[in-house]
Amino acid sequence: MRISVITVIVAGFAASAAYAEEIEPTAVSYTDGAVEKSLSGVAGDPANGRVIVGDKGQGNCVACHQVTDLADVPFQGEIGPMLDGAGDRWSEAELRGIVANAKIMFEDSMMPSFYKTEGFTRPGNAYTGKAPDETFGPLLSAQQIEDVVAYLATLKE
Repeated sequence: MRISVITVIVAGFAASAAYAEEIEPTAVSYTDGAVEKSLSGVAGDPANGRVIVGDKGQGNCVACHQVTDLADVPFQGEIGPMLDGAGDRWSEAELRGIVANAKIMFEDSMMPSFYKTEGFTRPGNAYTGKAPDETFGPLLSAQQIEDVVAYLATLKE
C-alpha cells in the first residue's frame, strides 16, 4: 500500500512538472496577437503582477501607462492607454500577447516586447560596451508575464 501511494505521488509530481513546462521566447505561438497557452504552465499571481507593473526596475509599465490601483506609484506615464479596465477590454490570451510582444497585435506600438530575444538590436552585455552574448534573455520571465497578465485581468471598469 505504501509503495503504491508513493508511486501515485511521484507520478503526480512528474505530470505537474510536464504541465508546467516553460515556453521559450522563440517558440511562442501568436494567433492575431493573442497567446492562448500559458508561457510558464503555472497560474499567474496577481499580487506579484501588481508589483511588477508598478516597479520601475522590473516591468516599469507605469512609465507609459496610468493605473488608478497604483496611485501610490509616482510619475505615471501618459503615452500608452490607461490600464484601468484592461481586464474588460482584452481577454487573458490577448493580454498575454500584448505583454509578451505588443507589436504583433499593434504593429506601430512603442511598447517594449517583454518576452522576445531575437529580431532587434540589443544593448551590449550589461552595459559594458561589449557585444551581447547568448545570456541576454527577455525583459521579463515567463512567470513574470503570467503574473502581469493575472494582475491586468483584475483591472475591471
